[in-house]
Amino acid sequence: MSEKIHPVTKLVKSHALIDKPKYEKWYEESIENPDKFWGKQGKRIDWFKPYTKVKNTSFTGKVSIKWFEDGQTNVSYNCIDRHLKTHGNQVAIIFEGDNPYIDKKITYNELYEHVCRMANVLKKHGVKKGDRVTIYMPMIPEAAYAMLACARIGAVHSVVFGGFSPEALAGRIVDCESTFIITCDEGVRGGKPVPLKDNADTAIHIAARQHVTVSKVLVVRRTGGKTGWAP
Repeated sequence: MSEKIHPVTKLVKSHALIDKPKYEKWYEESIENPDKFWGKQGKRIDWFKPYTKVKNTSFTGKVSIKWFEDGQTNVSYNCIDRHLKTHGNQVAIIFEGDNPYIDKKITYNELYEHVCRMANVLKKHGVKKGDRVTIYMPMIPEAAYAMLACARIGAVHSVVFGGFSPEALAGRIVDCESTFIITCDEGVRGGKPVPLKDNADTAIHIAARQHVTVSKVLVVRRTGGKTGWAP
């Protein structure tokens, strides 16, 4: 196999956020004085409560690693809200389906609306800070909405690849003691349907035998394919 190196054009270079000399300089700074370096980098995101402690780590005995421990922020807020005022109508997510002719461009304003709605649905159904939510979905916009909604309310999301078997899904549900699953009726991969809802149902029964109970399943109607529905 032959390799070909494509030189970076001047136009691309002019829009780059970092180059090799700058990277190497930053790397040296992060090694020589990590508190100063990361204290500065941490200010690149928005904080509800600014941090005063940057790094608190111990690698002897009981290992403890804490960063920005007295600050308070939210990942979902930083991904969406802080961009609304100046970039609300700009595209935040480009979605391309299994069939490349099916695509969608989602703006920050639209993303904000979808994520807030999803977060409120989760809260309505009892999901709260610290709860574990399993996301077993294909690569569709709703998967991103679900992840950002979990982060918004402080729930922990566990993403399980949609190609995994019911047994593999059950193992992950049991490991984190998840009580809530977000999936869809079917996924589509290479033009073929993948029975995600049916797999999730099987996984729930397997998990129950190991004394882990999933209380609710939220299902996105993706293909409209036949699957088992319950109230």
